[in-house]
Amino acid sequence: MSVRSRVAGKAHGLAPAVASPVIKWVGGKTKLLPDLTSRLPSSWRRYYEPFAGGAALFWRVAPQRAVLADMNPDLIGLYTALRRDVAGVIRRLEHHRTQHSEAHYYDVRTRWNDRDIAWTSADRAATFIYLNKTCFNGLWRVNRSGAFNVPIGRYVDPPICVPDTLRAAHAVLQQTELRCGDYKTAIGDAGKGDFVYFDPPYDPVTPTANFVSYTASAFGPDQQRELAETAQKLVAKGARVMLSNSDTPFIRSLYKGMRIDRVMCARAINSNASKRGDVAEVIVTGGY
Repeated sequence: MSVRSRVAGKAHGLAPAVASPVIKWVGGKTKLLPDLTSRLPSSWRRYYEPFAGGAALFWRVAPQRAVLADMNPDLIGLYTALRRDVAGVIRRLEHHRTQHSEAHYYDVRTRWNDRDIAWTSADRAATFIYLNKTCFNGLWRVNRSGAFNVPIGRYVDPPICVPDTLRAAHAVLQQTELRCGDYKTAIGDAGKGDFVYFDPPYDPVTPTANFVSYTASAFGPDQQRELAETAQKLVAKGARVMLSNSDTPFIRSLYKGMRIDRVMCARAINSNASKRGDVAEVIVTGGY
């Protein structure tokens, strides 16, 4: 059975999902999964996802050999802790669930930003999840100093601790190599027969839509050009590549010669609910 036929999901009449994201992430791909899974190559040697974020496609595919990477050290620390000590993460999250309040949230946020505090990996990971699940709109944002500065969200019963989801992630991560760093380092050993999925910070569709503060670094036009060149080099090496981004003339110009499909995806990152809705994105594929 091909990898795609094994993982493409109920939307295509195939196998059910193995795991799902453990955190919320701006630009997460859960709603785009049917469009992504229908464009997967039929098989591959090794799976690479160098802009991990919430890693919705990774969890959906549950690859047997994978490299999952991100520039955010706390995100990779979270996935590392889930792989090594999921029971410890669950115990700490249960504590946060019982203590959750506005006062607890801001105490935890202050502690998170105190660089002099020593953490266990499980405590740091659980705190990451707690802040992510209880902050405003699940918006993980840091300032130029790297401090997390999002206010508390207004939730009646946020899903702070979901043990089944965390244990499913633990199982998938056993076959995964985790790397913290830029995407070029993460895919440095990718080659013929490998599959690489790029989900970079999107090209802004308006001058005020440029949200790249998942880490304290930026991802602008020069970085988008470098990424396109990297994708094309991978295809030339015999790798299979898929990329998602905004449907803008700039992005389309970068990927001429590769297949570019326009898709519509519901997005809800605007604070004004009346301005939320479907937006045009592109899925770029090459090498298969």
